[in-house]
Amino acid sequence: MNNSVEADTAPRGEFSLGWKVLIVSVLGVAFGASPIPFNVIGFTVEPLMEEFQWSRTQILFPITIFGVIASLLAPAFGWMADRYGVRRVALFSLLAFGTAFAAIALTPTSNAASTLYIYYGLWMVVGLVGIGSTPVTWSRAVNMWFFKRKGLALGILLMGTSLAAIIVPQIASWAIENHGWRAMFAIVAGFPLLIALPLGFLFFREPRPEERPKELGGASGQLTGVTLGAALKDYRFWLIWLSILVIAFAFGGAFINMVPILGDHGLDTATAANVMTILGLGILSGRIITGILLDKFWAGFVAFPLLCLPAISSYLLLGTDTTFLPVAVGGFLLGFAAGAESDLIAYLASRYFGMLNYGKIYGMLYMPFGLASAASPLAYAYVRDTYGSYDPILTVAIFMYVIGGALLLFLGRYPDAFPAENEAELIPAATGAA
Repeated sequence: MNNSVEADTAPRGEFSLGWKVLIVSVLGVAFGASPIPFNVIGFTVEPLMEEFQWSRTQILFPITIFGVIASLLAPAFGWMADRYGVRRVALFSLLAFGTAFAAIALTPTSNAASTLYIYYGLWMVVGLVGIGSTPVTWSRAVNMWFFKRKGLALGILLMGTSLAAIIVPQIASWAIENHGWRAMFAIVAGFPLLIALPLGFLFFREPRPEERPKELGGASGQLTGVTLGAALKDYRFWLIWLSILVIAFAFGGAFINMVPILGDHGLDTATAANVMTILGLGILSGRIITGILLDKFWAGFVAFPLLCLPAISSYLLLGTDTTFLPVAVGGFLLGFAAGAESDLIAYLASRYFGMLNYGKIYGMLYMPFGLASAASPLAYAYVRDTYGSYDPILTVAIFMYVIGGALLLFLGRYPDAFPAENEAELIPAATGAA
């Protein structure tokens, strides 16, 4: 009876202690470098084509530059969060990201050949400084406050990207229409600089040792976990890494190309926008439902069926059927699985490898996600240009979703404790109080 009461009260204790940090982290994710560039880049196509006569490929290429650079730097920012404290890294990166993003407004007005390269260079800076404002850092802090309700907390955290998808495009569209595309970059930069950064400065921190869930520490009360080197020798790391790569490649191109895919189905822009809204609702619900399920069931049993859902989506998007219902269902399932995958990266990293070196390990697992998401849209577009249809790549994606989900069935049970030999490598956790 006493054990039951203790189990029931522990989750409430986690939320009562960590709710401020969780809310601020949601805003940090929403207004950080993970969602904002992807939510504004599409609105720059028409004005930049009109002003500079650049091609669509030239205008959208910065998102690939940003994605590749940020992905390669993710382990470095994760290491800094482990070494110097997540508060310092996250807040510095928010400041640098907001400043760099606003600086894109300084793109020269001349139509000289160098202008395009200056524009690319400014986006490169965004990638160099922005990755510390993504879930690489925020999820470390949330994982430090929550254990029994880790899945739900991470699901709530990653709702930040859905929040950005609701707010940022509306502001970006309004800003371009009323003040021009340059002003749009400065205005949108206000989200990280004027909202997320001040609130983060006031409320964001890692828990003190006595505030952490007892499951995160060893006998000494310090954080436990495997080193990055040990993780890289663990077959489970590479199963997760490969699963993320396969799923992200299949999903990323479908998401970015969803509007033209719907256009091939004969749907007008307004109807396509409705489908994208449904897709966004799928992402939102996928994160919360996945988080709840992860707190109750083993991750492999949760991940496999959920990550197979977009296989159904790809099947529904084949051909040129103009019926609204199938493509709407396809959009929802695609979004649901995207929300599930984002939850799984942070959850699996902490459960299988511990929190001592979480930042470096999560950064390495974020790398295939970022690289595949950056390359996939170009692959989908190439197939469409070459074959006159998205059907070949959508067919391949069906198998990729199933394979990616099935890989996680081989992870095995969560470790009860981390290897004893790592005890000698334990270091006091940074509290981020500075």
